[in-house]
Amino acid sequence: MTTETAAAPGRSREVMIVLPGLMLAMMLAMLDNMIVGTAMPRIVGELNGLDYFTWVTTAYVLGTTVSTPIWGKLGDLYGRKNIFLSSIIIFLVGSALCGMAGSSLFGGTGDGMIELIAFRALQGLGAGGLIVGVMSIIGDLVPPRERGQYQGIMAAIMSLAMIAGPLVGGFITDNLNWRWAFYVNLPLGGVALLWLVLKLHLPKHRTEHRIDWAGAAVLTVAITAIVLITSWGGQEHGYPWGSWQILGLAALAVVALAVFIPIERKAAEPILPLHVFANRNFTLINLLGFLLGFAMFGAITFLPMFQQIVQGSTATNSGLLLLPMMASSMVVSLFVGRAITKTGKYKSFPVIGGVIMAIGMWLLSTQDVHTPAWRTGVYIAVLGLGMGFLMQTTMLIAQNSVEQKDIGVASSASTFFRSIGGSFGISLFGAIFNSRLVDEISAKLGPQAAALAGSGGGPIDHKVLDALPPTIKSGFLEALANTIGTVFLWSVVFAAVVPIIAAFIKHVPLRSGAPGAAPGEKAEPMAAAAFE
Repeated sequence: MTTETAAAPGRSREVMIVLPGLMLAMMLAMLDNMIVGTAMPRIVGELNGLDYFTWVTTAYVLGTTVSTPIWGKLGDLYGRKNIFLSSIIIFLVGSALCGMAGSSLFGGTGDGMIELIAFRALQGLGAGGLIVGVMSIIGDLVPPRERGQYQGIMAAIMSLAMIAGPLVGGFITDNLNWRWAFYVNLPLGGVALLWLVLKLHLPKHRTEHRIDWAGAAVLTVAITAIVLITSWGGQEHGYPWGSWQILGLAALAVVALAVFIPIERKAAEPILPLHVFANRNFTLINLLGFLLGFAMFGAITFLPMFQQIVQGSTATNSGLLLLPMMASSMVVSLFVGRAITKTGKYKSFPVIGGVIMAIGMWLLSTQDVHTPAWRTGVYIAVLGLGMGFLMQTTMLIAQNSVEQKDIGVASSASTFFRSIGGSFGISLFGAIFNSRLVDEISAKLGPQAAALAGSGGGPIDHKVLDALPPTIKSGFLEALANTIGTVFLWSVVFAAVVPIIAAFIKHVPLRSGAPGAAPGEKAEPMAAAAFE
């Protein structure tokens, strides 16, 4: 295989020209799930798909997770631009089809939910290439020494999307047809696509190797089994942890991974090169990313429930109440990015971030039914500070730990392990929540009142709570607050491991020349002749 690369030094103007298109693509990936989640009750009501509604999310997550490593490797093999543009097109086609699910274009609404699930899987396949593509393109255009400031901007965009998502979703749900939850992607994605077609110029890649189809197929089987385990295990619409379905999926995942390793060792161009895990920093930072996703996404899932049910906020306002976390994360991400660019030092940031994140989780675990909203805002701002030190630093260290030819693999691996960690976190903490809530209600109101928790901790309706006698309602809210506090306390255990792992990361100087040098080397500028 031969690969031509070009210099990154002095290309800040080109990067800033491309950045709007990349930010729009990042926004698409981050906004979608939040908007759709807000509109889900309307979707279920119109398509009569209550029995299958969890698959709308599962299909999307499955498509995204399965395709993430493949998109990263395809970009390494065949050039980032066309592969990235392809992921945007697939995402937009999937969005358009989702918006048309159950319409007369597909023969009526009888199978609308099944159509939506299939189209969400297609949309997820495209989404898998969006974040990986953005981070890999930044890796192609900018050397690691200068990359922090741009990744800080991307972190700010991610924070903005997490705030805007529920607000946009709420507006669409209240004022427009639910189909616009998907159609809203089309103008944004169309602008991003056109902008990048015209403005994005990347190194050309030529390869004589074929895609590792066997490795991709086996990896897909393993990831699918893992995602289904985390989606179904112990859930109301899933299966008990000890059921044959979950145990069978676990066995399938183990077998698939066992088969995957020898395939990758023999492949000329493996879909996930195992040699990158021989790098200590790469392995440690992905383990850290897994725990980061586990603790952060697993616990944050329960924040809106605390704010809406215990503190009485509306769904839209609960999105706004996350503003302190997003704002502090955004400010710190920008600061860390600039500091890394200026000093070239980065090792201390994951350690600091891990400690602060654990403190934030512990503060959230101390909340009870009397905790005011302003104090919750302070606590989640502390959590956001920790996230700001961690989110993009993990990606930067992963990319700096591999050669430029593996930058896509590094980006996709970092995204993948964080995503899988989040899936496991949501699943485990969900099981803890369901079990603990029943115990708390039984202790406060008696065993017969445990039915209030629902079969598996489903959504809790305000109308039902308001109709309860004050004493019972008060006891239920106390039980719910205590249960959510227990979930955050468990998250402290996993968050506390993050700074310990980060302390073992070895500082390797960031490359400050063209993005073609080996890790730790300073490359000489190269001629910018190989750009598309």
